[in-house]
Amino acid sequence: MTTIRPAETDADLQAYVELWNTVTPDESSTVDQQRKRRQRDPRRLYVVAECEGAIVGCGYAGPSDSPDRGFLAPRVLPDARRQGIGTALLRELAAHLATLDFVSMSSHLDGADARSLAFALRHGFEEVDRQVEQVKVIGSEPVGVPPDGIAFTTLVERPELLRQSYNLAVEGYADMATYAPVTIALDDWLDGDGGDVPAGSFAALAGEDVVGFSGLCAMPDGVFEDGLTVVRSDWRRRGLAEALKRAKLAWAAENDISEIVTWTQRGNEGMRALNERLGYVYRSVSISVRAPLGD
Repeated sequence: MTTIRPAETDADLQAYVELWNTVTPDESSTVDQQRKRRQRDPRRLYVVAECEGAIVGCGYAGPSDSPDRGFLAPRVLPDARRQGIGTALLRELAAHLATLDFVSMSSHLDGADARSLAFALRHGFEEVDRQVEQVKVIGSEPVGVPPDGIAFTTLVERPELLRQSYNLAVEGYADMATYAPVTIALDDWLDGDGGDVPAGSFAALAGEDVVGFSGLCAMPDGVFEDGLTVVRSDWRRRGLAEALKRAKLAWAAENDISEIVTWTQRGNEGMRALNERLGYVYRSVSISVRAPLGD
């Protein structure tokens, strides 16, 4: 018999993280990260599925980046699948989102995992978007040169610029070619979403105004990932985004980083083309699915 319970103890949260990282290594996390996120937003639910004394599944449910939509993610070990555990996790997580008055729910799937997509479709989800992963192998990288009137600085030199760049980040997320509007909370931006590698995260300044930003994030498994790259609307089409990303790549080369990964949405051909010019290559696909809640 399988029991699903909240991952409230340190042992359960450790089991949750270990199973999550095993099933979804490209989205690995740490116990400390999940504990901080739960403390910051108590609406976040973490659960584990136990069968005969062993943790065989886990799941997460909580707010998404859209105010009326929740996000959930059931995960089951390969050897424990096709026994109803995934369905039980999904029901538990969806029930939690319903208590939070969300009107819909979404999830992300590995584009190479046809069984996961079939599972989602059987449970009333529909595909709404695809994101691609692009990877840049770091070699000899030229330094990014800012346009006239612009100066580059890092968050190490000016840490206060992370907070000052938040309004620009909101503008950038609003412009994303996503199936639903994307928002980001200030706390999330400051807690790492903006870039938790200060020396490799660059701001572009026109005087004292932040007109461009490109962050760098360090993932728990040692992978480095591009954070948001955004340019204020009146400074676009001047090569600023490319110069910011080149500055970041040059910093990575100087600091023995071997590769940087990034994700771009379907419809964001401009950023994909820029990444291609910079030497990024395509590696994997993530599928976004969505379903109504409360029907």
